[in-house]
Amino acid sequence: MTTTLITGANKGLGFETARRLIEAGHTVYLGARDARRGREAAAKLGTRFVQIDVTDEDSVKAAAEFIREDAGHLDVLVNNAGIVGAGKPVGEVTGSDMQTTYDTNVFGVVRVTHAFLPLLQASDAPVVVNVSSGLGSLAATGDPGRVEFHVALLDYNSSKTALVMVTSQYAKAYPAIRFNAVDPGYTATDLNGHQGTNSVEEGAEIIVRMAAIGADGPTGGFFDKAGPVVW
Repeated sequence: MTTTLITGANKGLGFETARRLIEAGHTVYLGARDARRGREAAAKLGTRFVQIDVTDEDSVKAAAEFIREDAGHLDVLVNNAGIVGAGKPVGEVTGSDMQTTYDTNVFGVVRVTHAFLPLLQASDAPVVVNVSSGLGSLAATGDPGRVEFHVALLDYNSSKTALVMVTSQYAKAYPAIRFNAVDPGYTATDLNGHQGTNSVEEGAEIIVRMAAIGADGPTGGFFDKAGPVVW
């Protein structure tokens, strides 16, 4: 049985990913910051809830200890929790805005990964999937023919670029663990006011696919549903 933790899984892409992986036979720990919403979501799926605030070191450590005691290892970690950020014009974004966005989208991924590395290393075929975005691609955001070109979010976009490099560095440091970043595409979620053109079912496809790659799959890459993301 594959043991999986998904952060930010009480709604949207995280919830759909949890649903799909449960269907595939995974034992899923549904991670969420809000205990009430997390328990409600876990109850709908018939799975375990783990309270985890990726911006809080103690919360992350407590979640890791809970899963260590409950399962003894972790096969798949999906770092899905993220925020859209300040939503301001580029010139109005402050250092404080950047810090807040990075605290979830980048530092939060590092906190969670650091805490769960021992449990991942106890797995026979550990996998980490970091949910990035096409808005983190230099090539996509620089191409006037792509939708990413028209979305100017200094804090959010750059945080997703940083996340791809974070993924690459972990992949090189831990070759026994499959680390990959994914772009779900422009998916209709709370993050964009449900304006995305992809459904959550479509957006979750690449997350689910990369969560199931196993020990022989790629590592250190950035993928969307069509394959490697232009970088």
